[in-house]
Amino acid sequence: MPELPEVESTARSLRPRLVGRRVRSVGGVDWPRMLPNTAEDELRAVLTGLAVSTVDRRGKYLLIGLEHDRWLAIHRKMSGNLLLRPAETAAEPHTHLEIGLDDGWLLRFVDARKFGRVYLFGSRGELDAFIAARLGPEPLTDLSAASLTTLLRGRHGRIKSLLLDQAFLAGVGNVYADEALWEARVHPLRAADSLSSREIARLALAIQHVLMLGIERRGTSFSTYRDADDSRGENQDHLSVYGREGQPCPRCGTRIRRIAIGMRAAHFCPHCQRASVRRPATSGTASRSGTARPGLA
Repeated sequence: MPELPEVESTARSLRPRLVGRRVRSVGGVDWPRMLPNTAEDELRAVLTGLAVSTVDRRGKYLLIGLEHDRWLAIHRKMSGNLLLRPAETAAEPHTHLEIGLDDGWLLRFVDARKFGRVYLFGSRGELDAFIAARLGPEPLTDLSAASLTTLLRGRHGRIKSLLLDQAFLAGVGNVYADEALWEARVHPLRAADSLSSREIARLALAIQHVLMLGIERRGTSFSTYRDADDSRGENQDHLSVYGREGQPCPRCGTRIRRIAIGMRAAHFCPHCQRASVRRPATSGTASRSGTARPGLA
């Protein structure tokens, strides 16, 4: 699934090509369920003739603002791509929406698995309400050691599962959660309330770092992800743990492991990312059993 870096890369590639262009046509919808709050006829009636004023991103949603305060929010889900094509180019398989522009180009939404969704909003206020009900803070702008400490307060679930919760933190998915946890030396099964202040600070920095690297490398292309010009990203060539089961950890050489957490896979180094952390022994308080206790380092 495209995560924050992939959506941000697409927004950056689309922005100079779309802003200022007028919508000349809307069509090609062959999967009405991709439009949860609108329909092809309404999209055509509302968008035709309007100029694009902005291309932005919030979490995993690509946001396209148009004149008269009209907005599209596009969630690509598992396999969706937004591609720019000359008007004479034959449609790719699984093209479910085409927006024609006044420069002769088409913006196409291509989605083999049909999980992607396109929403229409009549004002920025409507869009903001929709986003606020679904997404937590933006990790690139609103995340710090202090804010992550606040977010984790009272949370008892596994840290990997929590990072995947978009209402907790927007934009982080499986790839970048694994990479950030490895960089921060935090095991994916650790309870969220077991992390020390030092671990929380490392994790906040690691989340931002792996996301920024992903953006610099134009995203991670394992299967279907492409940017607006149909180009692959490069981040898949630089991953430390994700998709590297059985390969040596870049930091210590231990073989990377893969486990299932719920319905998702997690990749980690069993040496660098310990499932439990031993509390330093103090006089008269050493553990009788010697068993490590989680999260007390």
